Amino acid sequence: MAVLNPYLSFRGNAREAMEFYRGVFGGDLVLSTFGEAQMPGIAAEEADLVMHGQLTTTAGFTLMGSDVPASMPLAAGSSITVSISGDEVEEIRGYWDGLADGGQVTLPLEQAPWGDFFGQLTDRFGTNWMVNIAGGGATG
Repeated sequence: MAVLNPYLSFRGNAREAMEFYRGVFGGDLVLSTFGEAQMPGIAAEEADLVMHGQLTTTAGFTLMGSDVPASMPLAAGSSITVSISGDEVEEIRGYWDGLADGGQVTLPLEQAPWGDFFGQLTDRFGTNWMVNIAGGGATG
């Protein structure tokens, strides 16, 4: 079975971002640095940056991320949106509230024409999110 996992890129703040996402989604976070991997061509001041981070959430999905070294281009944010959907009202509303903390809501989480509750935001790290709570069962 193939698995599709979002992999987010950051410039120097992947550790902070991945710890933030652990606080939002719960679960186990494993971080590896460029220095630990002894990656060639990485500047000494970037040795403590995250080469790979993997958050395995309590809900069973996986979110990955890393820092992009200064020697490489960073093209993140505008071309992708991470979508969360389901019918677990309180759980998903909790994700929304956590992601919105320090971020910018672009479309409030409210009842959509198709009956579900839907919203969009950009979190404090510049990651775009869409959240859909199925069935119109969201609480105020």
